Amino acid sequence: MAKTTIGILGAGYAGLLALKVLQHKAKKDVAITLVDRNDYHYEATDIHEVAAGGQGPEKIAYPIKDVVDDKVTTFIQGLVTKIDKETKTVEIEGHATMTFDYLIVALGFASETFGIPGAQEYALPMDDVETAKAVHEHIINKLVDYQTSKNPENLKFLVCGAGFTGIELLGAMCEQKSGYAETAGVTDDEIQIMCIDASSKLLPMFPDELTAYGVKKLTDQGAVIMTGKGIKEVRDGAVVYEDNSETHEMKELTAGTIIWTTGVSGSHVIKDSGYEARRNRVSVTPELQDPDDDHIYVVGDVSAVMDDESGRPWPTTAQISLVMGHTAAENIIADMAGETLEQFTYKTQGTVCSLGNTDAIGIVGKNSQVKGYPASVLKKVIMNKSLMETGGMKEVLHKGRFDLYH
Repeated sequence: MAKTTIGILGAGYAGLLALKVLQHKAKKDVAITLVDRNDYHYEATDIHEVAAGGQGPEKIAYPIKDVVDDKVTTFIQGLVTKIDKETKTVEIEGHATMTFDYLIVALGFASETFGIPGAQEYALPMDDVETAKAVHEHIINKLVDYQTSKNPENLKFLVCGAGFTGIELLGAMCEQKSGYAETAGVTDDEIQIMCIDASSKLLPMFPDELTAYGVKKLTDQGAVIMTGKGIKEVRDGAVVYEDNSETHEMKELTAGTIIWTTGVSGSHVIKDSGYEARRNRVSVTPELQDPDDDHIYVVGDVSAVMDDESGRPWPTTAQISLVMGHTAAENIIADMAGETLEQFTYKTQGTVCSLGNTDAIGIVGKNSQVKGYPASVLKKVIMNKSLMETGGMKEVLHKGRFDLYH
């Protein structure tokens, strides 16, 4: 009897957890093909630390082969270019076309520029390990160049976007300020770390008192946070923004390093494959299925599933992606057996935003607030939990976060 073929596109949180469930529960009945452009999985929640220089890229990644059971799964390192629902095939650059009976689409995210002129050309994205490494290398190159050029712009770093990622990056960079200064041969106060955002309210997922705590911690370390300043254009070494929404007065902010963290959208493969989607996120059924094909499951950053309480799609977080991956895999197993599918449900365990290695703000459950050092410990516990779910104890022991005091 021929085995059921299952394709998994993407080895992020959702894709790898789906793989683990299928390999464990359905391995006698399925032949799985996992496709990812990299040969490693990386903890996307930690890339800001790589960009700032607090962690090396090897610390937040591990080989995909570590979790692949080659008796059940074939891993293809390649770039997915198109999904054809009619023929049930997937095009992969440099590889033969893949066919499937079931498909889990977990292709991840990319930086969103919102059509702002110059953002793609002159700002550095930070959406995977390679771009995070490029940000850090750019920072170091500017600091080293300052030793001879004495160009003050080389000491100025501007983060565009004060959302979750932008604030975490800001905290990580502030923590590295002394190291930056030492590299450039200057004093700490000569390093300028700035952030600009169109919103007047930062981190709206947190109560005002937690947000105020976080902002004070960052500004006490010298960070300059500019809110209510909509970016209109990015130039080589400068950002043009609207300083006053009533008069529409424009101003310019210069910096040798401009980093883009204003938001993300799903993979462009969604649009290239003809899906109707907003920001490359497909509105799926409660069971996480493509509305037009119940053998295709769309999860993670390319999925939009409604939260009944808020009336809005759930945010794209690692926690939610893990639950999505588990639900999709269980539903494929149930469908193969002719059983009833489960609807996606999610109960938040909490949200924690780091302000550096030993400081953070967060919500545990729905209402319990935590801040400071205890919140930073909780952040690392959450990181280790997701690492355990995708990679197992081996990866936790090798890559886990146990640096609780420094």
